[in-house]
Amino acid sequence: MTNSTRLYFIDTMRAWAILMMLQGHFIDGLLDPVFRNPESTLYNIWLYFRGITAPVFFTVSGFIFTFLLIRVPQLGWENPRVKKGIRRGLQLLLIGYLLRLNLFGLLKGQLYDSFFLVDVLHCIGLSIMAITGVYLLTIKKRKYLFPLSLLGISVLLFLFEPLYKQWSFGFLPDAMANYFTKANGSVFTIIPWLGYTAFGAFLSILFTRFKESKFLYPVAIVASLVVGQLLIRFSSEAFMALHEATGVELFKLIYANNYLFIRLGDVLVVFALFMMIRKFLVHQAFLKIGQNTLAIYVIHFIVLYGSFTGLGLYKFLHHGLTPTVAITGAIAFMVICTYAALQYDKHETTIKKRLATVAEQVKTQAVAAYTASIPLVREVGYQLKLLLRRVFGVVRN
Repeated sequence: MTNSTRLYFIDTMRAWAILMMLQGHFIDGLLDPVFRNPESTLYNIWLYFRGITAPVFFTVSGFIFTFLLIRVPQLGWENPRVKKGIRRGLQLLLIGYLLRLNLFGLLKGQLYDSFFLVDVLHCIGLSIMAITGVYLLTIKKRKYLFPLSLLGISVLLFLFEPLYKQWSFGFLPDAMANYFTKANGSVFTIIPWLGYTAFGAFLSILFTRFKESKFLYPVAIVASLVVGQLLIRFSSEAFMALHEATGVELFKLIYANNYLFIRLGDVLVVFALFMMIRKFLVHQAFLKIGQNTLAIYVIHFIVLYGSFTGLGLYKFLHHGLTPTVAITGAIAFMVICTYAALQYDKHETTIKKRLATVAEQVKTQAVAAYTASIPLVREVGYQLKLLLRRVFGVVRN
């Protein structure tokens, strides 16, 4: 079995996660609050699975990036994936900010506060660069240091979340504080979400280390199911027991809102399920969707939230749909965004060439206009200088 074959279930997981994200954003943003019945079993099932989406997406992102990073034989800065990872991280940060840009505001000379809010792409971009940094610091030392560092980051971020989530980070400018606190409206923050990305990176190292073992999948499936179920069912009670045994207040705080470890258990169970059905997940459509999640995310953000113009579905249909219309619309929304992204992928080379041609033409015209305007600017400057001399001459007289 080849390395690429081993990644089929991961690409499909990523495809599932992005589609879940699309329908989750659509229904959450457009469903009338009247129909959000906490006593409805169907609604609670949807709500629970919506909560799984982001942890799975972050974990899979860390898994795939690190899998590609460590499969290269070169180490440290000699590894070409290091520079690619840094560029990718910066690219995601840039796209994240561009999606929150409002052109109408710019025309009025305003940069709205929403531009500085942090979302999924910002966090994944920074997480990729953080994983790259840990790799550079540890990879040439002991073999186990890189995976243990990643696991340690995840555990520490999850353990201390009850403490740092109370910090306002008021000593930082809002644009930087938004990476650490939701107080200003950020949807995601680098802490604790880096924890899921780092955990995905840790899993990919284990996967790579034992990739030649014929027991890889049986052991991985059983281990994921067992650890996942333990985290889901017993982690809260375990933290309360630790609190009672040690008196440490932090464990009680974790018990009161133990969503991070429970969601980590959900992620492991999802991993196990996709590994179990991996032989059925080799359809090209699944793989294409999984490989084009960035394009799908960008398109969905523009259509739903109205990036650049503010004219999205969210503006016109916000909390105004019935369940039937919302569900039907969510399915259509997923199909349209996915189709548009796959069409972009199909014609990406042509589109980029045309954009490059347009950019070059604009540049040429700008240079020509600048060159043509130089004599005029000089003449205007000369006439202005003469006028000033006359004015000041009259004043002196």
